[in-house]
Formats: sequence, C-alpha cells, structure tokens
Amino acid sequence: MSTKASVIAKSEKLCYSRQKIGLRKDGGRIMNETMKEQTAEICKEENEVAWNQLTYEAWIHKFGTCEQAAAKIQKNPEKMLQVLLPKFGEVKGKKIANLMGSNGTKAVALALMGAQTTVMDFSEGNCRYALELAKEAGVSIRYVLENIVELPEEELTGDYDLVFAEIGILHYFTDLHPLFTTAYQLLKKDGIFVLRDFHPVSNKLITSRGTTAKIRKHKVTGDYFSTELVESEISYAKYMPDSETKKVYLRKWNLGEIITAMAEVGFHIESLDEEPNMSCEQYDKGIPKTFTIKATKR
Repeated sequence: MSTKASVIAKSEKLCYSRQKIGLRKDGGRIMNETMKEQTAEICKEENEVAWNQLTYEAWIHKFGTCEQAAAKIQKNPEKMLQVLLPKFGEVKGKKIANLMGSNGTKAVALALMGAQTTVMDFSEGNCRYALELAKEAGVSIRYVLENIVELPEEELTGDYDLVFAEIGILHYFTDLHPLFTTAYQLLKKDGIFVLRDFHPVSNKLITSRGTTAKIRKHKVTGDYFSTELVESEISYAKYMPDSETKKVYLRKWNLGEIITAMAEVGFHIESLDEEPNMSCEQYDKGIPKTFTIKATKR
C-alpha cells in the first residue's frame, strides 16, 4: 500500500471558545468576575501552547518510536479501538474523521482495517507523530491541522460515514455546541457520531486514591453541577517527568449537559453506555469510569 499523508495548515491563532467562564484551581482560590474575564483569553492561549509544547516527545516516551508503535498496531489494529469498534460497525471502505485525533493511533488502526481516515487536530506535535506513524505502518491518513470548531468551509463536506471523538476531549471546550455542530456538518445523512469520554462521576464528582483494589478509596470532593474552569496538568505530563509542562484549563461537563447539547444540534441519540474500569473488573468496582454515546444524523 502506498504511503501518503496530507496536512492542511493555517497560521492563525487556534482557540476553543470565546466564552468567558470562571477559573478554579484545585485547592486554591475561586476567581471573582473581573478575574474571570481577564482569564478568558489566557485560557485559550495557554491550552494551545501546552498542546504544542512537548507532545511529539511525550508520545515517543509513551509508545516508543513510530516504527515500534506502528509494528504493535499492525499486529492487532482492532485492539486499538477497544469498545469503539462495535459502535462503528464495518469500517472497510468507510470515510471516517477523528476529531481531536491527537497522535493518530486510532486513525492508523482504522486505515489498516481499510478505512479512509482523517484526523482533525491543532497540535503540530500530534500531527508530526501521526504522519510518521502512518508512514511506518504503510498506510495513508490525512491530517487537518486546524482548530476543529473553525474548520474552513471546504472541509465541511457532509460526506463522512463516521465521525468520532474519544477520551479527554470535552473538557477543553467551554461550549459543546460548536464541537457537535462540526461533527454534524461533517457527516452525511444517516452518518454515525460516536463520542467516548471520561464519566463525570469519576472526573468531576469524586476523587480516588490508592493504587490497588484493596486500598482504593473514593471520596466526593467535587460539584457535579459546577460550570467553572479548573487548572490541571496536561494529560501527557506523566510521560515527561523531567520536563516542565504547561498547565491547561478544563471545563468538566455532566452527562445531562453533554446529551442535551448533542440533541440541540440535531443528533438522534441511539445509545448511551456507562462503563466500569475496563482494565480490571474489581478496580473501582461499581463506579462508572467512561461513557460512550452513539448518535446519528437524521
């Protein structure tokens, strides 16, 4: 199979929202209204800088070189898709977009299964890793280096069979409607949108401590209905322990807000699955860790 990957790049500033929301730092102060407004622009810029800082190096630390990672994916591409694949159905020959597809591991796995895959993400480090990964795997993917809620008109083709976004996505948006509108506009009629992310009970309401099931403890420390932004470590920071990484600012959503926003842009909700800890049956037993929503464009 020939190797090819295209990049569509813009030099404009990338940001996720212009909405002015408050900021809360865990264990710290709550900002007043004036401070909230001053934080709005900083929030957008800081998230962009953080995701363009050390992402390529972080994926090397996590997955190994692109050659090593590609060899692993080639052995079992279906494994990379976990619970998503049953929601996708047959992917061979399908046109698929991965919104905020990061390092391209899912897109490469889908390409190996015969799909025509496009990743849409604004991180140059992610893009570099994804394209090198595709090359080493001997497949073709397309990488659109853009803010997904500000895609150029020529990208909103309305002919994708499937659009998906997964794990650690929603909390970067202060308004979910632009994200879901993008997914809706990309899809053809009866196209499928699959969203998988962290369950708000686990990442918004409770705090879990302890490294084994025996000593694991859970405590309600959050506010399920909070609309504030929270300062946090960027997700790849754990793979770069010796480097100073930027902070990011997160808006954590509850399930009602997520499903309502999807319905308001026109999606028909087909299913909502709430999932336990998938790595161990006894670990965090009885607590939802992730969720998966399947919706269609009618």
